Amino acid sequence: MRPTTDADVRRVFDRMADRYDSQMLAWERRLLPGGREWAVGQARGHVVEIAVGTGLNLPLYDAGTTVVGIELSERMLELARRRAARAGLGERVELRQGDVQRLDLPDGVADTVVSTFTMCTIPDPAAAAREAHRVLRPGGRFVLAEHGPSSNPVIRAGMRLAEPLFVRSAADYLTRDPRPFLEQAGFELESVTRTTRGIGFRVLAVRP
Repeated sequence: MRPTTDADVRRVFDRMADRYDSQMLAWERRLLPGGREWAVGQARGHVVEIAVGTGLNLPLYDAGTTVVGIELSERMLELARRRAARAGLGERVELRQGDVQRLDLPDGVADTVVSTFTMCTIPDPAAAAREAHRVLRPGGRFVLAEHGPSSNPVIRAGMRLAEPLFVRSAADYLTRDPRPFLEQAGFELESVTRTTRGIGFRVLAVRP
């Protein structure tokens, strides 16, 4: 299975942007319900959201937060900007085209980094975790809602069989476990909750 590149990811999400919301929300309702709401509910202060996509999370943030959203796909980012404008988010939200593996942000700028169903598609998730660690202030938290290898061995085997197709069509690694990338980047895992037959991950990680 050939590893994905930034160009692969950009091409996939530019192509699927107009149908992303309906497809993604359908998957989430079946397999990962409430993950976005949980993740955004943990966010405090100045937030960096990596791979903000079409901005599905933006209307969920509390009025006391400010958000910088980073997205590789220009088409996805265009839809996120429209969503932010419709929600009247104004100066609370800034949306930028960029690569979450190489964030154009200062060290220690964020109170919270949020990632919802994105580490599965980033070509180098270890680099993204290191960048999240770098832009967080000491004591800041990385909040992650993700899918990963099921704790059920039968389901996990099925996910592995299907994974090459999902990588080719959607740049989506079904069985990528996000926890080792966070630990290797220097995070301390504060809590990990598994949901939906162990497919869902809800992770709170702290930059010491």
